[in-house]
Amino acid sequence: MEDKKVLFSAIQPSGILTIGNYLGALRNFKKLQSDYNSIFSVADLHTLTVKQDPAVLRKNTYELTALYIACGINPDESILFAQSHVPCHAELTWILNTVTYPGELSRMTQFKDKSLKHEDNINMGLMDYPVLMASDILLYQTELVPIGADQKQHLELTRDLAIRFNNRFGETFKVPEGYFAKNGARVMSLCEPERKMSKSDANENAFISMNDDPATIVRKFKRAVTDSDNRIVCDENKKGITNLLTIYSAFTDKTIEEAEKEFEGKGYGEFKVRVGEAVADVIEPIRQEKNKLLQSKDYLDSVLKSGAERAQYVAYKTLNKVYKKVGLVPRIRG
Repeated sequence: MEDKKVLFSAIQPSGILTIGNYLGALRNFKKLQSDYNSIFSVADLHTLTVKQDPAVLRKNTYELTALYIACGINPDESILFAQSHVPCHAELTWILNTVTYPGELSRMTQFKDKSLKHEDNINMGLMDYPVLMASDILLYQTELVPIGADQKQHLELTRDLAIRFNNRFGETFKVPEGYFAKNGARVMSLCEPERKMSKSDANENAFISMNDDPATIVRKFKRAVTDSDNRIVCDENKKGITNLLTIYSAFTDKTIEEAEKEFEGKGYGEFKVRVGEAVADVIEPIRQEKNKLLQSKDYLDSVLKSGAERAQYVAYKTLNKVYKKVGLVPRIRG
């Protein structure tokens, strides 16, 4: 790999992603792969912390792989692989578990939240999720990790575990930093704009998925919650309008001020249609390319196979170093 900083990012194949995921992560990946030695993972092991339909999980894994490529990731330039295809992730998790304290994991906000949502399935994987995430990152001597606000706590644990291991066994891991996109937009629900847009929302009109066609996108925006006022301005008391302005600005690369000026004197109806069209203009080519890629499972399998081989080569070098540090007899590879 070229002498650039190493960047690692992983997304779970737990459902169809939304435009919030696109703006917060996927949109940036094409540029990131030019600026960094980029490693992108389909985090399928992470999804198992909650109940999954096996057939749907396999389908979603292919969907996400195709979406990565459709959004501009070049499998020849970046490493793109499925987490479960590289055994080093699970192996390093066990070693890191021996330097992780139960109290650290029980305090994790995401563990508390998911335990409330999945009271019938509070399993050890749910608690150990952050250690697997730390393994994902540390295996590749990662220097930068693109994260949102909800992942800061997990990255802090990753840093703590790297420092703790290094202090105990000698310099082994690079301590990663968070990468925060300069133009990251926080996208809220179209029906309840005080809540973040979520693909798991029971109301399908509340989110725009990366699978929605142009007609569906425009229809959902037409139904978006606004208010009884008729001014199209960014205001904390006008959460619905502010959310739509934020989305329009992000998809057109215009500032909020430029968008406000563009729609000055216009009605909400016209405004919502224009926002929908702006989103559809960007999403539709990606959707079509993703669907085209899904017609060739052999190609996607070859991408995942090649990516796993490249990832395993890098990951094993770190794991071998870890095994030596803790006193395990080195594995002879045939």
